[in-house]
Amino acid sequence: MAAFTPGRPAAEAWDDFYRQSPRLWSGRPNARLVEVAEDLAAGRALDLGCGEGGDAVWLAGRGWTVTAVDVATTALARTQELAAERGVAVTTEQHDLTATLPSGSFDLVSACFLQSPLEWDRGALLRRVATAVEPGGLLLVVDHGAVRPPWGWHDEGEVPTARQLRASVGLDDWEDVRVDDPEREATGPDGQVGTVSDAVVLLRRPA
Repeated sequence: MAAFTPGRPAAEAWDDFYRQSPRLWSGRPNARLVEVAEDLAAGRALDLGCGEGGDAVWLAGRGWTVTAVDVATTALARTQELAAERGVAVTTEQHDLTATLPSGSFDLVSACFLQSPLEWDRGALLRRVATAVEPGGLLLVVDHGAVRPPWGWHDEGEVPTARQLRASVGLDDWEDVRVDDPEREATGPDGQVGTVSDAVVLLRRPA
């Protein structure tokens, strides 16, 4: 993707990515987050790489106190716009997660499709942010899986399975609540429909 040239600052690259269209995503929450959180009691949630806010706004609509984080100011502005449209409150914070993290502790930390063409050590990031999960709380990581859609930058290169993703996260003393590679139907940015899979890792911090 043209925005993601080597050495380019992440905030600049991702802002250019979002500015290519007035809205890139549907505004709906990710299916795997819904599966995990629909039966949970509301608490404090952290949405890493919130994009245009579909997940954060859905959680807020179910009573969660949500902090939504992204490196792109354009994404954060769109999250606030969606929250206003839906009549909910979401706190947004800009962070380059390789350098800074939000403060506080959370019952649920969600990293849905927190993937990037830019080089970074995401496993190290997830281990750092795991310290913000409350004892007994959950860390959800969802990646694009091996069954690939016919669109997007994420359809190139080797794709880790959920078990491989779990190994990269570490946190060996945490409980494996869910580690699997389910399939679903997805719609691309130009209306394409296809079958894709996700690598899902859901971990519970020891109480």
